[in-house]
Amino acid sequence: MKIAQLHDLFLKCRAVSTDTRTIEKNDMFFALKGENFNGNQYAEKALASGAKYCLIDEAEYHSNSGTILVDNVLKTLQELANFHRNYLKVPIIALTGSNGKTTTKELINATLSQKYKTKATVGNLNNHIGVPLTLLSMNQETEIGIVEMGANHLNEIEVLCAITEPDYGYITNFGKAHLEGFGSVEGVIKGKSEMYDFLKSHKKVIFVNGQDPIQMDKTHDASRVVFSDKKEGNIIKFLNAQPNVSLLYKTTKIESQLIGAYNFNNIAAAITIANYFKVDDDKIKLAIEQYIPSNNRSQVIKKANSKIILDAYNANPTSMQAALSNFGILKDFNKIAILGDMFELGESAKTEHEHILNIANNQNINQIIAIGSHFFNTEFISKKIIKFKSYEDFKINADINAFNDATLLIKGSRGMALERILDLL
Repeated sequence: MKIAQLHDLFLKCRAVSTDTRTIEKNDMFFALKGENFNGNQYAEKALASGAKYCLIDEAEYHSNSGTILVDNVLKTLQELANFHRNYLKVPIIALTGSNGKTTTKELINATLSQKYKTKATVGNLNNHIGVPLTLLSMNQETEIGIVEMGANHLNEIEVLCAITEPDYGYITNFGKAHLEGFGSVEGVIKGKSEMYDFLKSHKKVIFVNGQDPIQMDKTHDASRVVFSDKKEGNIIKFLNAQPNVSLLYKTTKIESQLIGAYNFNNIAAAITIANYFKVDDDKIKLAIEQYIPSNNRSQVIKKANSKIILDAYNANPTSMQAALSNFGILKDFNKIAILGDMFELGESAKTEHEHILNIANNQNINQIIAIGSHFFNTEFISKKIIKFKSYEDFKINADINAFNDATLLIKGSRGMALERILDLL
């Protein structure tokens, strides 16, 4: 079946589904495969659960007119998403980067939705499956699409850009993330810059943080919109981050609910993009000030007598250093940093974990709790640092009462799931 024909069938469906547990009536089910599952085996269940059509790539599961046999279900999903994107002709903003992607995406969506009907990546569905699903969630009412792209290897952003064909792009930063896959920071820069390569070759618009010399160099020959707190005449100026980020936009002061000076660039990018799309200034201010972080990203939580900065969605050396630097300058009295292992660092793991402990030790922080085998096996020792080889070790042996009347920073990679600590307090 040709993609155009499949698209006609898709338009008659409610939505796309890849999980029989959440399927609804008249969905189009894609029987994807993974390391531990074969979606083809669930084709019959998908139809019984209400799916209108079920795409499979193994002939033995081709049972009736409801099943559509294709060569490769994943490739078909991606091709359908690209076809649908061009069918709608919706202007699409793509973003990637080492840190702050999801927060920036949410801020862009918050500001643009003040004027337009937007559709943005849900959560962090930003990979070779999530990006097509985002595109296929757009419809005739969508006026602007916002697509987050993640990658941990070279050529992945290139593939996602080919599927999405973005009209605009933004890279939050280049940092020490996924070094195991990219090989080095240089590999990170090359991999993320695949978005720049696409946008430049197609003469599209790039939004650029002018304070990042690498980004400025990479886009010197591009059609770009530059923002920079240091540029004379710039309309966005950083004021302070005590405790939340505040800034001046033109002549209006904006008080965000985001902690950490590192979030200034995320906010500034969203404002720059909203300004480019002619969102009213008062609407931009409203959107930024009303945005509250969630999903374990820079959340501020009060529990009993403790204040908790929960930033446990993910971590890498760059984001960890930024969080610790911000935590160190807070004027709170008793500060405790609870840090979890950083994953996907490859051969750099030991060096990077020791470096983070050194940084933490030199901050104005009363105590550092380091959880996980990477931190546990470092040779860095300090009176301020207590190490636990695992979360279970921490749960059993830590003095939880010591966290009363304190300000806590909780940060670690997603696999550490340090938000579990909240249940112990």
